[in-house]
Amino acid sequence: MTFNPMGGYCFLMTTTPQDLRPFRFGIQASKAASRTEWVELAKTCEDHGFSSLTMPDHFTDQFAPMPALMAAADATSKLKIGALVWDNDYKHPVVLAKELATLDLLSDGRLEIGIGPGWMLTDYEQSGIVYDRPGVRIDRFLEGLEIIKRAMTGEKFSFTGVHYKITDYISAPLPVQRPCPPILIGGGGKRVLTLAAKLADIVGINPSMKDGVVNAETISHMSAEAVSEKIEIVRNGAGERFSQIELNIRTFLVNIRENAQEAIDGTANMFKVDPSMIANSPFALMGPPAKIAEDLLARREHWGLSYIIVGGEDVNTFAPVIKILAGK
Repeated sequence: MTFNPMGGYCFLMTTTPQDLRPFRFGIQASKAASRTEWVELAKTCEDHGFSSLTMPDHFTDQFAPMPALMAAADATSKLKIGALVWDNDYKHPVVLAKELATLDLLSDGRLEIGIGPGWMLTDYEQSGIVYDRPGVRIDRFLEGLEIIKRAMTGEKFSFTGVHYKITDYISAPLPVQRPCPPILIGGGGKRVLTLAAKLADIVGINPSMKDGVVNAETISHMSAEAVSEKIEIVRNGAGERFSQIELNIRTFLVNIRENAQEAIDGTANMFKVDPSMIANSPFALMGPPAKIAEDLLARREHWGLSYIIVGGEDVNTFAPVIKILAGK
């Protein structure tokens, strides 16, 4: 596989036209200065053709996801809502399931359940929540996800695991989307990506966060080669159901400007990497809207990435890209 630093791709196709999902786009935002500003952001997302508004789930300077997402849903009629992603460790799964079902009901079925085992070390340190090793957090997350899925059915169930014990529980209310709203699981390592391939409706391709912080290894996991390896893990883990999975990526490096090379070089200099790595990274969108649209088409053809999420600060500048790719 070879790449042109200005975005021209040269590779063998890994997907066929009938495999390609239509594009959809999301915004990830965390806060606003006021209710009015937050509501206007949600309305702008919907007006520009974004499919979803998502939020992080951290203890940093951000809105609490549940009330903020409900406010966004109230201000719109079609916009999907969800977290990218809820941390299983922050709420008992019975509590989280009830809140998620309520959110889906009150939004008329517009919830996407992004959920994971947690990663940000400072959240755990500041709150006093025990930061177990990744394997334990993943095991607990799997139990939590099973409980959430079973709670969504509204049927009485019991569950006994290593981390949770549920006895004769019937959850209410029920979600609009039955039997469960779409599940999004993002991963940067082999185990979570394999589990996501087996359990999720939407699989997010993430860089590595195993150290609990964003560091040089995180950046190295954003290369085109690293993404290819991650998607191959998903393909192998999913087997025959791979065609049913929507592949998602949160593009962290977005610089929409007329001179693509300046954008690429500036970002590469910031992270101290070769410009070709930034130019070819699916986590980066660099240059004018027409070029970004071409890059997204090529990446979807090669990797199958069709659900693209950008930052809230890009809600207006990214809108021309959505117009170019409308219906594609």
